[in-house]
Amino acid sequence: MSAVVPNSIITCPACGHQKDETMPTDACVWFYECEHCRKVLKPEPGDCCVYCSYGTNRCPPMQEQSGSCCAD
Repeated sequence: MSAVVPNSIITCPACGHQKDETMPTDACVWFYECEHCRKVLKPEPGDCCVYCSYGTNRCPPMQEQSGSCCAD
């Protein structure tokens, strides 16, 4: 099993602004406000969090397992 990558570069789909963020290890992030344009990002359908939708790395719970991390 690979080591969990704790950081992800999240990219705003509205303005293209990128920011390197440290992800929580035990929770999903359902809302993220772009610091540049202030758009509030929400997960795309089928994704559990904004990092899985807009980040360079999936969230730590998804990196550790193959199923959905926050569906329940």
